[in-house]
Amino acid sequence: MFIKETLHTRFMGSLDNYSQTDIVIVGVPMDFTCSFRPGTRFGPQKIREVSIGIEEYSISMNKSLNDKKYYDAGDLDLPFGNVDRSLDMIGNVCKQILKDDKFPIFIGGEHLISLPIIKEVYNKYGDDLVILHFDAHADLRENYIGECNSHASVIRRITEFLNGKNIFQFGIRSGTKEEFNFAKNNTNMYLFDVLDPLKEVVSQIGRRPVYVTLDIDVIDPAFANGTGTPEPGGCTSKEILQAILTISKLNLIGFDLVEVSPMYDQSDRTALLAAKIIREVILACKK
Repeated sequence: MFIKETLHTRFMGSLDNYSQTDIVIVGVPMDFTCSFRPGTRFGPQKIREVSIGIEEYSISMNKSLNDKKYYDAGDLDLPFGNVDRSLDMIGNVCKQILKDDKFPIFIGGEHLISLPIIKEVYNKYGDDLVILHFDAHADLRENYIGECNSHASVIRRITEFLNGKNIFQFGIRSGTKEEFNFAKNNTNMYLFDVLDPLKEVVSQIGRRPVYVTLDIDVIDPAFANGTGTPEPGGCTSKEILQAILTISKLNLIGFDLVEVSPMYDQSDRTALLAAKIIREVILACKK
């Protein structure tokens, strides 16, 4: 599965056998198209490293990781700088996980990694698929400095195969005028706020399959400063954890968390928050 064979730190509580688990964690150390501060390639390992600092038990979920079977497959061994081949490799791994009827959790890395993942999820679930996108940025650019495949254009690329009205964007507070005009006609965008609009959307989705992509910069840099493109004015860490609890009612079929860049956060609070979010998603999974 293109996984590095070198030893790696595993997410807390990971089991050793892929075949005997229901949930698979994959690190994607790719930051080839980052437009401001690079370094998200180091996110997956840092998140795993600090995961030992959180408890297995979640108070809000009233569940424990000890009751879940999940496998940390390590990081993908990507060809450095080759965007197209890397996207193909990410998609192939996601395809295999879905074929094996397991719940995929991908840890980035930049947000472009979500494109091949969501494409494979769409290939499995079809037009009924719903995407919940948490982010400070719209990510709806047609291109960024001439590049169509960019972390700034990932959601725009997704609208090319999935009906944009199946995409719900929360916490958005940065983008070009063209992006916001595009969103008015093509997606469901909620500016600045996360929790209140999410509660309304969740009540409408029903049992449709839901994939969640979460850019850590949806959270205010006061709580999560370790990211490549921080944007003031975001939600609190408490709000994003409440958001995960809210979506636990849905038919979740996959998740990714992206854009943690640990070199900008000596306190590790960004990576710790990311690890806690991943714990909550594991517990929210119905498998």
